Amino acid sequence: MSEATRPASAIDGAEIGESAHGERTVRALFAILCYQGYAFALLGIGAPFIAKSFGLNQSGIARMYAWISLNSIGALVLSRMADRIGRRRIVTWGLIITPLCSIGAALAASAAWFIFFEIVVYSAILATFGSAIVMMAEALPIEKRSKGQGWANLAIAAGGGLCVVLAPALAHWGWSWRWMPAVAGAGIVLAPTMVRWLPESRRWERAAASGAAERSHFYDVFGRRYRRRTLPLIVATLIGEASGAAFSTWVYYHAVTVVGLSPAQGSIILLVGGAVSMAGLVIGVCMAELAGRVRTVMMMGLAGTLGVLAFYWGPPAHFAWPLLWLMVAHAWFSTAGRAVQVAGNAAVTELFPTALRGTIVGWLTLTIAFSAIGAQTAIAILAKPLGGLSNVVGWISLLWIPSSLIWGIFIDETQGLSLEAASNEE
Repeated sequence: MSEATRPASAIDGAEIGESAHGERTVRALFAILCYQGYAFALLGIGAPFIAKSFGLNQSGIARMYAWISLNSIGALVLSRMADRIGRRRIVTWGLIITPLCSIGAALAASAAWFIFFEIVVYSAILATFGSAIVMMAEALPIEKRSKGQGWANLAIAAGGGLCVVLAPALAHWGWSWRWMPAVAGAGIVLAPTMVRWLPESRRWERAAASGAAERSHFYDVFGRRYRRRTLPLIVATLIGEASGAAFSTWVYYHAVTVVGLSPAQGSIILLVGGAVSMAGLVIGVCMAELAGRVRTVMMMGLAGTLGVLAFYWGPPAHFAWPLLWLMVAHAWFSTAGRAVQVAGNAAVTELFPTALRGTIVGWLTLTIAFSAIGAQTAIAILAKPLGGLSNVVGWISLLWIPSSLIWGIFIDETQGLSLEAASNEE
């Protein structure tokens, strides 16, 4: 029976069911992303303490983080599996892997073992993030899809906020930074409850039932039908995320180790900037719906570059209020970055069909890995000749400019379109 000939009561019942399913999905994913957001923030917040614990200088900690960036190979495999075996199952695996390997990282006696466990942890976290943003897009109606991406980013930020608070508290009490991954390990207790809350994506279930998921291939995103979208996205991600990996990793390190602020002041910068940057989620949602996803990524990406330069190339020598300078600059680029994430995630999940939605996220995650490895390697090599890690991060951040321009020139706009129309799904 077609929708046009179905009784109104049946249509209303189906819409109510879809609405309830979408709300349940959003609530469950919010809790899951809060937890994974905490674990994700650990490396950035813990960088000064991890470096000291393993006896690493600026180049050494950058090399360590370059190795950890290999996690995206695992994330690519898991993201592709989300299109074949289901989004919910991959999220479940992530909720098991993250706490177990976080405990391994907390107990690691050598840098090599720490790197190993963090590679596995971040593979699970990134696969969870990818499956979550896909599930948000698939569960929500057209007018709420960008808002769903805003909720996802808010959850990740909220989880990261706990890590920001915990780091200086541990330093104040003289406790080891290893308690931070140990806290993430406690998540194994909550995993069964979070899994029970989360329903499978109904769009994926329909794609699996029709055989579309099984017929899809790892490389289909590069086929004639989608490569005009895939290739610009990969190039823009490759250069843009080199910038993102550089400036997002070293915020706390720059404030505490380079500028010389206390751990508590470093956390104040992250907390204040993080709180203010929540406005970026609202800005991203509104701009994505009014100006379009592509235009939002382009405009906010260009604006964010100025904030990054102000942060890493500042404050000026003998500036009386370095804490204030860094807070304002961090809030500036974080706000722009959150707007870019909301609009960019909405666009990526709309540009590809159900059977390839997780796959493209996996490919972009792998691209981000190469970006991060390149950025951290460049920082390790150039930190000494260019006068320090922060100077190199500033130069790398300029790559956000060509990335934004590629989005503006080559990426199709999906604002206001159904997932089927936006992705040319048959």
